Amino acid sequence: MTVAIVDYGSGNLRSAAKAFERAAEGGARILVTADPDAVRGAERVVLPGVGAFADCMRGLAALPGMVAALREVALERRRPILGICVGMQLMAERGLEHGTHAGLGWLEGEVTAIAQADASLRVPHMGWNQLEIRAAAHPVLRGIAEGAHVYFVHSYAMACRRARDVLATADYGGPLAAVVGRDNLVGTQFHPEKSQASGLRLIANFLSWNP
Repeated sequence: MTVAIVDYGSGNLRSAAKAFERAAEGGARILVTADPDAVRGAERVVLPGVGAFADCMRGLAALPGMVAALREVALERRRPILGICVGMQLMAERGLEHGTHAGLGWLEGEVTAIAQADASLRVPHMGWNQLEIRAAAHPVLRGIAEGAHVYFVHSYAMACRRARDVLATADYGGPLAAVVGRDNLVGTQFHPEKSQASGLRLIANFLSWNP
C-alpha cells in the first residue's frame, strides 16, 4: 500500500512522514510527493497544511494537475483521504481568512475565525486540548478515549453545515470541530503527528480504514 503525503510547500512534512512510517510499522510505503500522478496511484492520500487558508489553496493550485488529481481520488475513486490542520480546512467550500476564498468544496461548510467568547482564552488556540468524541463508532476514532489529549495550533475552525459531519470536538470557549468526515473523507484540526499515542492510533486507524 502506498500513502501519498501531498507536498505543496505547506506543512511539517518530515514530522508527518515519520509519524506515518511509525504507525505503518513497515506495512505501507510513505511517499511525500508533489506529483499528481503519484497521488492518483496511491491507495491513501494525506493533505497536510500550515498557515493561511488562501496561501495553502494557492500552493495546491501552483502544482499543475494536483487539484484535479485530488478531486479524482476523493470524489471519483473514493479512496481514503486525511486532511490535517489547514489541509482539513481546505476540504470546506470556502475559507474566510483575510477575505473569502474558495476551498475544495468536498464538505459543506466554511472556515471562520475562532470566536473569542472568553477573554481568558487566547487565539490562536495552541497546545493540548481534550477530544469530545461524537462518533465513537467511526473506524478512524476506534480506540481513542473520550477526553484524549491532542495538539492544536490554529486561529480558524471549520463550521460544518451538517452536524453529522463533525466526528469530534474540542472545547475552547465553546465547541470547535476537531475531527470532521463524510464517506471516504476525514480531517483533523489537530496535528496527529504531534499528538503522541492518540495521534499515532488515529493514523494507524486511517491506514487500515476501508470506507
